[in-house]
Amino acid sequence: MIRSATLTAPAAFPAVPDNNRLRLLSGSANVALSQEVARYLGMDLGPMVRKRFADGELYIQLQESIRGCDVYLIQPTCRPVNDHLMELMIMVDACRRASARQITAVIPYYGYARADRKTAGRESITAKLAANLITQAGASRILAMDLHAAQIQGYFDIPLDHVYGSPILINYLANKQLPDIVVVSPDVGGVARARAFAKKLNDAPLAIIDKRRQAHNVAEVMNVIGDVRGKTAVLVDDMIDTAGTITEAAKILRQQGARQVYACATHAVFSPPAIERLSSGCLEEVIVTNTIPVAEADRFPQLTVLSVANLLGETIWRIHEDTSVSSMFR
Repeated sequence: MIRSATLTAPAAFPAVPDNNRLRLLSGSANVALSQEVARYLGMDLGPMVRKRFADGELYIQLQESIRGCDVYLIQPTCRPVNDHLMELMIMVDACRRASARQITAVIPYYGYARADRKTAGRESITAKLAANLITQAGASRILAMDLHAAQIQGYFDIPLDHVYGSPILINYLANKQLPDIVVVSPDVGGVARARAFAKKLNDAPLAIIDKRRQAHNVAEVMNVIGDVRGKTAVLVDDMIDTAGTITEAAKILRQQGARQVYACATHAVFSPPAIERLSSGCLEEVIVTNTIPVAEADRFPQLTVLSVANLLGETIWRIHEDTSVSSMFR
């Protein structure tokens, strides 16, 4: 069951007349989220034809005039990443050729973000490559949520608005009134994220998992820095992929005496064997958002999915109205 965020729309958005310059389009990656955003804004998604040729090539045609309009394309580049990234670029190109005034790529989950620097020789920096591709396709602005690394904002040579899913997660946890919370970063690289999360969660204490990664998607947990004994530990990360990091962290937190362990993440990537690991009983609850659609087959009793539609809708409205976004939802 997807729970909506507490953020609510203003009492009455102005009606969207035929000549209004705001247009909302959706890729195929997360249509349900796009529809929720459209409802928040009090408008419909723009019609388009989307089909594939026999060899798999994607074809897109817009079904209404967007000449002179500000167009917002909602498309997370989640699994299958290549298909959804290509679809986003084709939509951007179609809008550019249809004379849109401004094209904002709304990317709730930005794929290829984990290779954001060179850690060894002869490596590609795919976070920058994907940014270049989207920009060259014709996007004039980016709206992204919880980028894997903050420096990715600088990889785009066009304006980028970066919003965070943490207010949605924090509000949900605050309403649960959990006792003796300690916020835990599953690795040293996530300390800044966990510290900001803890500050918003009534200035909760912070703990850090000291981890040594032996290979991609393989994590070895070594030690806990901080006091978790008898406390409710809340693990905070930007994404859960194979869930190796989160589940190993949960196990060592229990070994160190944590009374309960919760996991929070914005992006539910959930690559196998994530579901088996997360549903094994080491976590009281796994709290994620719907930036990436979670298939019914991937649902399990401990999973809670919160909606970010209202947050994205409000951000889109503020961008369109040229009002402040930087002070929102941090």
